[in-house]
Amino acid sequence: MFTPKLLPNQYKILGWFVLIPATICGIILASLGFDAKWMTARVFAIWNEELFTKDQLFAFITTDISNTIIGTVFIVGGMLVAFSREKQEDEFIAKLRLSSWMWAVLVNYILLILAFIFVYGMPFMHVMIYNMFTILILFIIRFNYLIYRTSKALADEK
Repeated sequence: MFTPKLLPNQYKILGWFVLIPATICGIILASLGFDAKWMTARVFAIWNEELFTKDQLFAFITTDISNTIIGTVFIVGGMLVAFSREKQEDEFIAKLRLSSWMWAVLVNYILLILAFIFVYGMPFMHVMIYNMFTILILFIIRFNYLIYRTSKALADEK
């Protein structure tokens, strides 16, 4: 049987400690309109395009990096949670993991199709921003729900 390379179980705890504060910060940042301006820095950009300015390729720019930091921390935390072993990792857990990934991808693309059909203008840009995180969020929710439901069913049998 194919066994995917997963991180040790301890990384899941670290992932939750990173993911939860990043989620809270992301919600706060989204409620401020993604324009916090509280952390400006000079960074290297492969491609930068702003309104009424010439495109910049491979240049140093000054910009608010709060979105970058919170998004990166969120993704790292989510990946630590998603790609860490369970305490009892067996074939059944691997099956749940795979079906959760497939379910998350399917639901994500259904939501994306609905957004293409019904959302326009700047709100569509917000949907695309959130879409970067949706598969990871859906997987974590679905996988943990299935683990919980399975453990509850096993406990009820005893």
